[in-house]
Amino acid sequence: MTNSANKTSLRTAALTAGLAILIMAIVAPFSELYVYPKLIIPGNIADTVKNILANEALFRACIFCYLITFICDILAAWALYVLLKPVNENLSLLTSWFRLVYTVMALVALFNLITILNLTNDAGYLKTFQTDQLNAYVNISLHAFKNGWYFGILFFGIHLGLLGYLVFRSEYIPKILGILLIIAGLGYFINGVKPLLLPDINLDFAKFTFFGELIFMLWLLIKGSRIQESN
Repeated sequence: MTNSANKTSLRTAALTAGLAILIMAIVAPFSELYVYPKLIIPGNIADTVKNILANEALFRACIFCYLITFICDILAAWALYVLLKPVNENLSLLTSWFRLVYTVMALVALFNLITILNLTNDAGYLKTFQTDQLNAYVNISLHAFKNGWYFGILFFGIHLGLLGYLVFRSEYIPKILGILLIIAGLGYFINGVKPLLLPDINLDFAKFTFFGELIFMLWLLIKGSRIQESN
């Protein structure tokens, strides 16, 4: 667990990662569990477009919170790399790269929501496209957003699995957290491959395994500042 004076300490890395995950835990549910279900009506794209047009500010807030979430993912990837580099530097770097790949895919997918925002707020587009055409473009963009983001979750699941292994191997983080992270990663990984291999199973496995992330976040925030540095 060595850190030279000009490098980020393990304590700082732990608190940074904890804060980044905490912010994600606050803003992501606002977009994913409140705004998105409120505006997007499955199987009814006409009413969905009407909702977006009538609630532009709320839709913008949804996009912004998604953006903040993915930016925090980048911050968490860096902080967790620093935190677990003493265990295995190469594996810690690979672990962070998996989270970064997921984040890039999520950001690319998010561009589809920005496209919808442009389509529904640009007078030129509204005059050019007929209602059915506009609805079709919005429908395609919504599916592209969810499909792109959810496929990226496969890489996030691998990230959590590797992260759990590193935590389990570390001497300064409880091993039980490593096990919980591996379980959480498995849930996300299954969700990621489900559309490809298990399309008929309508079950969100991550709903039953994600708690490992929250427990790890609490440990980082509460106990992270007590990690003992050594030379």
